[in-house]
Amino acid sequence: MVRFRVIVAALIVLAVAGTANARTVYRCVRDGTVSLSTAPEPGSRCTAKQIDDNAASVPNLFGTGEAVSGVLYERMQDGKAVYGTRKLPGAVKVLSFTVPAPPGEPAHEGMGRVSPPRLDRYPKQFRAASKATGVDEAWLRAIAHAESDYDAAAVSPKGAQGVMQLMPDTSREYGVADPFSQDESILAGARHLRALMKRYRNDMALVAAAYNAGIGTVTRYGGVPPYAETQAYVAKVQALYGSYRAALDKPTAKSRTRALSSP
Repeated sequence: MVRFRVIVAALIVLAVAGTANARTVYRCVRDGTVSLSTAPEPGSRCTAKQIDDNAASVPNLFGTGEAVSGVLYERMQDGKAVYGTRKLPGAVKVLSFTVPAPPGEPAHEGMGRVSPPRLDRYPKQFRAASKATGVDEAWLRAIAHAESDYDAAAVSPKGAQGVMQLMPDTSREYGVADPFSQDESILAGARHLRALMKRYRNDMALVAAAYNAGIGTVTRYGGVPPYAETQAYVAKVQALYGSYRAALDKPTAKSRTRALSSP
């Protein structure tokens, strides 16, 4: 296994120096995927990151909090050799790598209480996000309830934000401009859940565990990790899901009246 520091070192050694003691690496996002490069990638949205040559450790610039595997490529750009982790036209493979997941704790804590369903909170946003992504509204609400108790201004001790308690890098990758906007947070949370559901073939325990502790942690343990917090979180979300399914399936007083008055 090639460790992340080796990969970043391969990048920053060839990067243009930002200062005498720092190097510039570009974190580039395209179609929801992140790559690193020693120069801005054509067609991607890139942000320059300064790396201190004397730092004791190199930060994980992928920003996922999860294990990442990939390939380091070399390409010519503007007459210069450029190194990056995205395969662009003309790029040649240099080496394969795996970025290990950070050691073991959940990416963020569930902040909410296990209390009765609250269908009055952001009904239009949850219906729209469910329709747009195909994620069951009951499941989407169960996650929001467990994460923030529907508090759009919530910030966890680990930095997760908004109704869906998305980490900043996750928000950016789903194009969230304001993580405290309930509209943006709920839609991005639904898109993230859809991706997790596809990855885990609708195994909702694994989806909840990955939402809480990260994909890398679930991969490392081959299932729900043995963290008491994550296991409690999974149980809480599953209980809430059942409650929300029942609440959403229950006819309203208005629909009952309309049904009784029908010929």
